[in-house]
Amino acid sequence: MEDQAPREEGESVLDALLGPIFDWLDAIGRVLMLTFETLWWMVRPRYRVMQLLDAMDFIGVQSLFIVALTGTFSGMVLALQTVNSLRTFSAEGVVGSIVAISLTREISPVFSALMVTARAGSAMAAELGNMRVTEQIDALTTMGVSPVQYLLSPRLLSCVLMLPLLCIIYTCVGMAGSYLVAVQWLSVDPGIFISNIEKYLVPKDFWMGEIKAAVFGFLISTISCAQGFYASGGAKGVGEATTRAVVQSAVAILIANYVLTSWMTL
Repeated sequence: MEDQAPREEGESVLDALLGPIFDWLDAIGRVLMLTFETLWWMVRPRYRVMQLLDAMDFIGVQSLFIVALTGTFSGMVLALQTVNSLRTFSAEGVVGSIVAISLTREISPVFSALMVTARAGSAMAAELGNMRVTEQIDALTTMGVSPVQYLLSPRLLSCVLMLPLLCIIYTCVGMAGSYLVAVQWLSVDPGIFISNIEKYLVPKDFWMGEIKAAVFGFLISTISCAQGFYASGGAKGVGEATTRAVVQSAVAILIANYVLTSWMTL
């Protein structure tokens, strides 16, 4: 008995240390398996066209206002700070190219993804979590319908398709806001403003932002859908799953942004 007690105490300490690591690895494995299953069902008939269109409307069209509003004020404040900083060196003419490259490469994909995470990602996790705890997902399985194909695949594809388009809109309205502040309010020469954008902004900058947006859309959809799909514990569990979806998606976006930037700027 004396030998058994220290052994049980050691096992409990080991479980306390390794338990969170195993839980984290288990969660990652479940997300990856669900993602592979979602991709597999995406290319198999029958194709859920109406589900895809509804998801594109919810994720893309209904996010236009918040993305455009955020993009406008991001471009305005970026132009304001840049002009005030560069005017000290009489170099305010390059503000157009600085704002354009900053928006296209970094700000537009990251902020668009964060706005979609806050608005659509949380809603997807909450909706799927509610369907799970009310056994609607089990009902789909009982009727012979794959819940992954019916619920998850359209959301993943629509998120990957709509994020690059929202990124373009973010960049356009951001440039409009920066032009308003720099040219109309701070008296930057409009010809120099435009010519420097044409001179320094290259197609690589555009594709860098679009690739990032597509990857971010993939991360948002996979994380949010997985959290909702595996939710449990009633209303409290749905709320916790929604919170995890938003936090994990935001962290994944920022980490992926650094990795992609390092890779694409080599």
